[in-house]
Amino acid sequence: MSSIIALAAVIFIVYFLFKNVNKNQKSSNNTNEPKPNNYRRRGSSYGKWIGGGLGWAFGGPLGAIIGFAIGSAFGNNSNTEEYIGGTTQQRDFNVSLLVLSAAVMKADGSVKKSELDYVKRFFLANFGQERAEKYILMLREILKQDIQIYDVSQQIGRFMDYSSKLQLLHYLFGIASADGTTHENEVDVISVISKYMGISSPDFQSIKAMFVQQVDSAYKILGIDANATDDDVKKAYREIAKKYHPDRVAYLGEDVRKSAEQKLQEVNEAYDKIRKQRGF
Repeated sequence: MSSIIALAAVIFIVYFLFKNVNKNQKSSNNTNEPKPNNYRRRGSSYGKWIGGGLGWAFGGPLGAIIGFAIGSAFGNNSNTEEYIGGTTQQRDFNVSLLVLSAAVMKADGSVKKSELDYVKRFFLANFGQERAEKYILMLREILKQDIQIYDVSQQIGRFMDYSSKLQLLHYLFGIASADGTTHENEVDVISVISKYMGISSPDFQSIKAMFVQQVDSAYKILGIDANATDDDVKKAYREIAKKYHPDRVAYLGEDVRKSAEQKLQEVNEAYDKIRKQRGF
């Protein structure tokens, strides 16, 4: 009998304590005490970052990175469109370029001025001095962050069209080789980015061969091996010239189109080299 009474007493005490704790929690949740300033600003800032048709790059992992960069560089109440600019497709491309550029720059353990200058030239050509400087400020903030390249690359892979992804890959190799040397760590990072963006292995090798010279670079640029027949070479050239045509990325801006022309020129030179070697 005494044990039953003791057990009942324990149950009553536990119930009493639980009831009071729960009451205190409700009271705390209903308090009129104001939230910290950064709590309120963060909510309103996210509304600006993902609103107004800013594009898919302003959500998910990319959005978190660029949102933090804008808030750090220009303040939490900054207007995103003021700093990103361009059409929705251009903004998506530029945000992707900024984040992936930072990942490649950090790959060899140091960020070089030549790499920063390479990115700045792209934005200068498309948006002018003032906005280019804002992009570089954002890039410096992105470089301070831990970039999950798997997540951001998959996000880009899901939403960006294939021609734009190829152009993005071309830029990343350009950044990696901006100092005159393409480091193995940088190539490894670009390889991972390429894979998770959904770029095929032949296309990756094609663009890589434009920057990393090998004995069979001309063949790799065309996406074939040295044993290919003359007819296969001609067919490969026609297909890749169509794939890399500048008009496919003209909507991203004049500088992107010019870079695509450079990419196509690399293809033409590779084809001419093979054609002269084979005598056709």
